[in-house]
Amino acid sequence: MSTVIEQPVEARLVAAAPRMPSIPATLRYDPRDPFAVRMSFPAPATLEGVDVCWTFARELLSSGLEESVGDGDVRVRPYGYDRIVLEFHAPEGTAVVHVLAGELRNFLDNSTKLVPFGLEHLHQNLDHGLAELMRDGC
Repeated sequence: MSTVIEQPVEARLVAAAPRMPSIPATLRYDPRDPFAVRMSFPAPATLEGVDVCWTFARELLSSGLEESVGDGDVRVRPYGYDRIVLEFHAPEGTAVVHVLAGELRNFLDNSTKLVPFGLEHLHQNLDHGLAELMRDGC
């Protein structure tokens, strides 16, 4: 059986108002999808009023602790001493959130204990992935 890591984090939505409201978010890592991290936001925290889940590379999150990375839908960069900025770009708009760097480091450390960086390929189930692709295509 595979261990899945789920870690709640406190995200602060960057908005036009001076106060940045705190919103709940959850980081998720499943070794059966070893390259990916999922970050989900509950319905009350989204503009559409529905649960939202973003999937992006674990390496992107790790690299974003030290430097600005990403040029697609998800971008990550350090901000000051103890925060990380995550930008989520969608056709509906852009969400920018701050997360404490320590929370992200803790999450990444725990994921690395399950699947070390560079060894993700040993945890991939290609047959399962191909079956998922074929199922979605029908």
